[in-house]
Amino acid sequence: MKTRLPSMTSLMSFEATARTLSFTKAAAELHLTQTAISHQIKNLEDLLGHKLFIRSANKLTLTKAGEEYLSTVREVIMNLSIATESLIDQNNSNVLAIECFGMFAVKQLIPRLQEFQTLHPEIMLRIRTTQQTKTNPIHNFDVAIWHGNGNWSGMDSEPLGSEEIFPVCSPTLLGGKLSLASPAEMAQYRIIKATSPVANDEWESWMAFANEGNLEFSSTIHCDHLATSLEAAVSGLGIALGRSSLVEDDLKNGVLIEPLSIRAPSSSNYYLVSPKGGDQNKKTKLFKSWLRKSMGLSSQD
Repeated sequence: MKTRLPSMTSLMSFEATARTLSFTKAAAELHLTQTAISHQIKNLEDLLGHKLFIRSANKLTLTKAGEEYLSTVREVIMNLSIATESLIDQNNSNVLAIECFGMFAVKQLIPRLQEFQTLHPEIMLRIRTTQQTKTNPIHNFDVAIWHGNGNWSGMDSEPLGSEEIFPVCSPTLLGGKLSLASPAEMAQYRIIKATSPVANDEWESWMAFANEGNLEFSSTIHCDHLATSLEAAVSGLGIALGRSSLVEDDLKNGVLIEPLSIRAPSSSNYYLVSPKGGDQNKKTKLFKSWLRKSMGLSSQD
């Protein structure tokens, strides 16, 4: 069976036109003529058997089919771009590709990187955030910071310290109080749950640890990412479950408070990850050694 695939030029023409809603702007961006852009999109529509745009005298809009196709096209272009940059970087010993979970990147990694760049100005950093772990045979990074149990095929991993989970909320939520007498008091407040399949908030584990397995809250907000749930807590929407690696600065700054002094060990953790044998790479070895020291962990060199 013949595989029917559009040309890369057609896909890029479609993406640029969908983003700008203009043949003229897409043509200028891709260094093509407006006629060429129109021709590429017509070829794509003929292949798909669907109209991608609704054309009027002064307006261009996506059809429903165009909106659905756009998300896939953008993902394909992005993944191809990442893979291409990764292979190019392999020929450059001074480029260090880092993949990191977004929340950890914001709270832990980015604030520390100035020190690494000062120590190693010859190393150019390429940082990509992710929300999932992929143990593909071809890796788009030299070193990664992932969340999980540390058991990934083809990877060397080491925990970035031990992690604890505990309730956190805005200081305004408790009406002037800085703490609660017992976990049972939380029942009168709204709970904020993160439902991310990779880094969920482990509310059930914490409540079991606190001997409050049957605790029912007044209402619940569900968030699709841990970062969203913590931001909701900062905004005073309810009580979220914090992770020690992510909320310590917010606690120190008074943005969040810890209403109960009950911290449970987490069943998962953040890990420093690299493809097996990657430590032989000088830039990877330098980064790992620096990050361990920066986070107060014992060196494995």
